[in-house]
Amino acid sequence: MKKTILSLITVLFFTAGCNDEKFLDVKSTNILLLNEVYSDPRLVLSVVTDLYNRIPDLVEPANFGIYASFDEAFASGDYGRHQNREYDYVFPGTGTPETTYWDYGYIREINLFIERVNAATVLTPADKALFAAEGRYLRANVYFELVKRVGGVPLITESLAYDYSGDASYLRKPRAKESEVYDFVISELEAIKAILPKTPVEKSRATYGLAVATKARAALYAGSIAKYGATTPTVSLPNGEIGIPAARATEYYQTALAAAQELISSGQYSLYQKSADLSTNFANIFLDKGNNTEVIFVEDYKLRSAKIHGFALDNQPRAITEEGERGGRLNPSLNLVQSFEKLDNTFAPLAINTGTATNYIYYEKPEDLFAGRDARLRGTVLVPGATFKDRPIDIWAGLLLSNGSTLSGDQLGQLKTVNGASVQAVGLSGPIEGYDGSAQSGFYMRKYNDPVPGSGQIGTQSEVWNVRYRYAEVLLNAAEAAFELGQTAIAATLMNQVRSRAGLIVPLTAGQITFDRIVHERKVELSFENHLLWDMKRWRLAHVVWDGSSSDLTTQPGKATEPSTRVYSLWPYKVYNPGGANDGKWVFRKVLSSRVTQSHLFRLGNYYSRISDAIINNNPLITRNPNQ
Repeated sequence: MKKTILSLITVLFFTAGCNDEKFLDVKSTNILLLNEVYSDPRLVLSVVTDLYNRIPDLVEPANFGIYASFDEAFASGDYGRHQNREYDYVFPGTGTPETTYWDYGYIREINLFIERVNAATVLTPADKALFAAEGRYLRANVYFELVKRVGGVPLITESLAYDYSGDASYLRKPRAKESEVYDFVISELEAIKAILPKTPVEKSRATYGLAVATKARAALYAGSIAKYGATTPTVSLPNGEIGIPAARATEYYQTALAAAQELISSGQYSLYQKSADLSTNFANIFLDKGNNTEVIFVEDYKLRSAKIHGFALDNQPRAITEEGERGGRLNPSLNLVQSFEKLDNTFAPLAINTGTATNYIYYEKPEDLFAGRDARLRGTVLVPGATFKDRPIDIWAGLLLSNGSTLSGDQLGQLKTVNGASVQAVGLSGPIEGYDGSAQSGFYMRKYNDPVPGSGQIGTQSEVWNVRYRYAEVLLNAAEAAFELGQTAIAATLMNQVRSRAGLIVPLTAGQITFDRIVHERKVELSFENHLLWDMKRWRLAHVVWDGSSSDLTTQPGKATEPSTRVYSLWPYKVYNPGGANDGKWVFRKVLSSRVTQSHLFRLGNYYSRISDAIINNNPLITRNPNQ
């Protein structure tokens, strides 16, 4: 009875306290209302930062394995990427599409952000204008990412509200034409460029330079789809959701060239040139965050903000690994390596033999094979004989004995007995067939690989930024647009700027600028930078190069239409012949890994990603993409 009376008194006490209206006005310490957020520019910045963090990238440090889905690289340890490659763009064994993207939730949040910024009553006019322009950039960018993947999509530029009537059909929108999406992206970027700050030191937020660079890229894509789409007439839809009329190609190329030239003339950016060693200079574009005049826009990473990635952890050479058996997962292909031309502007396969596979050419040092080539090769790839973090990476596959046979091992750095002597029979980085993390293609990654001590450790990892736009691409975009407009002298001038930085000091003439040259220059300058797939799609080259044939390694690496359907490796061997003239020298063998079990086959239906049944069931106004 006493307990009951005490409980009742307690309830009455607290109930009486609640009669004070001020009790209900206590401000929450962990929830912010919309009017509070959009009254403080610091809080608005936190909202837009979240939107920046959700920009869709096909390839980023966390999913670098996609690079091995084509012909740029071999995936050590992920052999599914070299099997059954019929380009449904599904991660092997997962069923998850690689390139499909359809995030209208993100678009809705961007639309709401723009609307709330414009409606804010406390923000200054300058803050409102800047934040709204950033929102419009993000929206234009996501539509660019959508149109690259699936073609025309519904253009939603305001937040849609459901009225809870039980009928949501009024919210359904049909797909716009592919050209209409590109036109929207281009017009939005033109509209906001003058509002965004002209601050080239800003690399993580939208600026004038980024808007103009994006406009140039988008217009170039649209122009090439209009021109080269004519070669694949079945890759189209009758209402224009897929396909752009060829008559619009010139218009888009003119827009791309004008935008790129505008940014070039602004003088805000320039090619990165800090190191006398041209290969190191090229590698440092992606590492140097201090006064980097080339980089325009990045996704940044910082240890102090706990935003890091494991690219170095997964790709450090195995001979110098900082974390047990981690490393060496992505191996650049011989296909890519031999694409880097000689300094006299000629193309040639690497000189490893004369006439027959075993009539070797002998080299004093393994790196000598790669001498006299485009400096971007060794700025992109760690070749046999190279060092990293001031240590030898030790790539070699075995010993070439005096009788012409080879001897290797099944463990990295393994010792074997030869004529009574114990000798190392394979490099500390391999390659060993099927050995996860060994240099199975004969090469390791240098581009994006962090040389800072500790970057290959689980507890630290890497801060190297993910470069999305840089000035060299602007120059190449301008060169391509000029070429397509017949202005080959302008194209040569622009392309030679990029090439001279790489040590290719013999200028190309206007007459030497061809489509093959355009394709090649982007391949070697922009490799592993999230351009290969989109370029091959917009040029309608993907089904030509990845044609499903059992093609050998091409002897014409400068020809754009050469099939490249299987990933080849290059293995160095050390000559072991004590007393012989070639003892201690190096030879090389071209190798096709047994893990490469099927040729790359790109079908016409792969030019645009599949729109899922779930999306179409929710919105029957959505038409399917062709050839699927």
